Amino acid sequence: MENRIKKRLLGENSIKILLHFVAWLILLGLPLYLIRRWHVGKDFIWLYYINTIITGIIFYVNYLALIPAFFFGSKRYRYYVSVVLLIGVFYFVSDISNKMVFRYAPDNTKNEQVARQREEFRRQTQPGMPGNGTAKPPFRAMHPPFREMHLFNFTFTSIFLVFFSLGLRILERQGEIEKAQKEMEKEKLNSELAFLKNQISPHFFFNTLNNIYSLTGINPQDSQKAILKLSKLMRYLLYESEKGNTTLSNEIDFMNNYIDLMKLRMSDKVRLEVVFPEENTDITIPPLLFIPFIENAFKHGISYRSNSFIMIGMEINDKKIKFTCRNSVVNGVGENGRIHSGIGLENVSKRLNLLFPGAHELKISRAENVFEVVLDIELS
Repeated sequence: MENRIKKRLLGENSIKILLHFVAWLILLGLPLYLIRRWHVGKDFIWLYYINTIITGIIFYVNYLALIPAFFFGSKRYRYYVSVVLLIGVFYFVSDISNKMVFRYAPDNTKNEQVARQREEFRRQTQPGMPGNGTAKPPFRAMHPPFREMHLFNFTFTSIFLVFFSLGLRILERQGEIEKAQKEMEKEKLNSELAFLKNQISPHFFFNTLNNIYSLTGINPQDSQKAILKLSKLMRYLLYESEKGNTTLSNEIDFMNNYIDLMKLRMSDKVRLEVVFPEENTDITIPPLLFIPFIENAFKHGISYRSNSFIMIGMEINDKKIKFTCRNSVVNGVGENGRIHSGIGLENVSKRLNLLFPGAHELKISRAENVFEVVLDIELS
């Protein structure tokens, strides 16, 4: 179980690392496209790489260190202080890097335009020229302050990265919590199933030994056959059923061996009908699903003084199993149709709810001294 969980986590981490690698490959390879397509200068390329690396450092420091250490801790204010310090420190790093790399080249186009406007203003203000005194001096071109723009862009980008990494980390943590809860529920389910199955085996073994004990004083030869049948049954209980799932054919063989064992102590007054499918029996199912119903039928449906009957059948249609078990009622049945047979039917009902939630229907009814169980299972 632990190895399976580790392999799955390793696979998820590998996919996550691959996605980060592809994202960085695109970011770092984008300038190469810009150089070939738009003939961008080297100053811009250096500036792009420096800012990209700085924003990447902010993202991963927040994503890998600050959020797990402080945001998910008890003193969350440490996280906010750390984020402010992180953004402040790397702003100064970015500002210094930009000053070292960025070259403030003069805008020749704007300079020529201003020069022409000044020449036109000088010509119009000369004595004797038309429009003298009405000409207006040219407006000086205003450049947006670089430092203020850089501060605004860096702050906006950094806050976006902080919130993006925070949201991503919260979603991942929520997913991990949900996975851990599912694993815990699955472990609990497996524990409950193992407990219920372990209850079936001793209960079944106890009743079968009582039946064999009753045969030893009546017919020693039949008791020997019963012991041989019992050994096959116990081999199935000890080995096959411990594998988790079994094929329907093995389960049918197990039920047939049990029925053969019960037939050894049946009288001629008992009518027994058993119909199991011979095809599509390679379906995988949990073991010991049907035997409690058959066991109860033999325990409460057989009479040595009056006529009685047991009818057992199974059908398979489109991955749907329909199991029926009808028997005459001799003793141990209350008014509500519930057999007082210990843990058998209650046990299998709990197992069905755990194994096939919403994919099975169990009907237990009694009418005119006839007890009937109908179980429909939809297999995935």
